[in-house]
Amino acid sequence: MEENKKNSIKEILEWIYCIIIAVVLALLVRYYVGTPTIVQQTSMKPTLMPNQRLILNRVSRTLKQMPSRGDIITFEEPSAGVSTIIANLDNPVAIYEEKEGIFNKFIYYVLEIGKKSYIKRVIGLPGEHVKIENGKVYINNQELPEDYLPEGTVTNEAGPYSDIIVPEGCVFAMGDNRGGSTDCRRFGCIPLEKIEGKVVIRFWPLNLFGKVSK
Repeated sequence: MEENKKNSIKEILEWIYCIIIAVVLALLVRYYVGTPTIVQQTSMKPTLMPNQRLILNRVSRTLKQMPSRGDIITFEEPSAGVSTIIANLDNPVAIYEEKEGIFNKFIYYVLEIGKKSYIKRVIGLPGEHVKIENGKVYINNQELPEDYLPEGTVTNEAGPYSDIIVPEGCVFAMGDNRGGSTDCRRFGCIPLEKIEGKVVIRFWPLNLFGKVSK
């Protein structure tokens, strides 16, 4: 009887260990390698629509690799929008309030509970002059070809950061739905460490399965 009890306890402990290991591995893969996500915003219409399912590549974040122009990325929502009055055009970087305490950081950054993310397209890279003028986007005084946008799309300033130099270690990103996107025009450029992942594939709906246009 005693032996059976010991075996039962041992079996329960083994299951607990297996579950813990599985959870840890899942968190490691999700944080460092890749994870599925759901589009919840309309800012990337018509390229991405709400409720579509995507796979994010997080290896680039792990390796601290700068994304390329045209990549669709997700990043942590800045703490607040910026008005023209307080916009810092000398350092046009989005403002973030860091979480305090190891537990709070783990819950927010690793488990991503209570965390909100934006999904946008990379337009400007470090050191580039981004200017929005006459409904178009210019990079280093050259009009940016944007074949991924519907014909006739107009890009308005929509915020104080419409004529800036992208700081080192940051990107300038906008939604494809230029008239319905809160993005870097409003809150400034996104630091590399706040970029969560790059969209690599859309797996739902099935009829749109495949790589997302760049």
